Amino acid sequence: MRELAGRLAALDPEAGAAVKVIAYFDRLVDGRAGLEALVRGAATLAGCPARLDVPGHRIRVSADGRRSDVDGEADPGWPAEGGLWLERPGPRTAVDAMILERAAAAIRLVLEPDRVREPVEVVLDATAAPDARGKAARRLGLSLTSRAIAYPGGSAGVGAPASHRRAGVGPAVPVLDLPASLAAAKVALRFTAEGTHDDPGPRVVRAEELGGLTVLADAVGPATEPVPDVRALERSAAAAPWMLATLDAVATSASLRAAATVLTVHHSTLQNRLAHAETLLGWSVHEPSGRLRLQLALVLRRLHRRSATA
Repeated sequence: MRELAGRLAALDPEAGAAVKVIAYFDRLVDGRAGLEALVRGAATLAGCPARLDVPGHRIRVSADGRRSDVDGEADPGWPAEGGLWLERPGPRTAVDAMILERAAAAIRLVLEPDRVREPVEVVLDATAAPDARGKAARRLGLSLTSRAIAYPGGSAGVGAPASHRRAGVGPAVPVLDLPASLAAAKVALRFTAEGTHDDPGPRVVRAEELGGLTVLADAVGPATEPVPDVRALERSAAAAPWMLATLDAVATSASLRAAATVLTVHHSTLQNRLAHAETLLGWSVHEPSGRLRLQLALVLRRLHRRSATA
């Protein structure tokens, strides 16, 4: 493993670092390391303090390996998984994600050694052995391919999304690749909306329909400042309760008449609303370029609203 990590690091430093993370936590698991050692490993690899905050266990270890008291609540903007936080702002890097994934899996082994995991949990777990995931897929009666579903709050499923829940839907993949589908579903979840006047937009988003929009998800994190167009959108939203729903209908409909039908208002009413909206926004939404600008602002607003948690 060490030789492989060295070769990968020469070709791709990030991939080499990920392999080192896997090997590091594999050694800790093989040695039956306790919770403090696992948190210390996460802090050391990430180069920042790490904290574990789960019922019955509150552990904080600094980057230099010293344990200290857990002070206050974790910042929702910190990268986190399974009750483990890396104490630094901003979106997680690929290496952060690997540290959190492997450390959280090892922590679960310590906290719940005798728990029988649900088949859905196993089939979506990238750290589970392929044989275990294949067995779980057979227990679930999955076909050759399936989709992972990500829900708010970190819950997940397989197959079709629940009709009453906001959800991100991953691409259809071979059942052994469902963890990758789940990763894509989590990205798609950030593009969803509640479908209300304050948060208009689709409640279910499919990852394969996003295309190049996924680049925006990488660019927007908890510490990212909204661009001026998003700020203009927020100011406009504060001016009238119908504003966001109206702009969303205009951005997603084939024509203004179609948007008026969606909103169940007369065409002239929509025109009056848009005249007011354009004054507040600072640009026209009647032209294709203006509608594209509006679409991007609405998408970026959703990503900002769900940058810490979907």
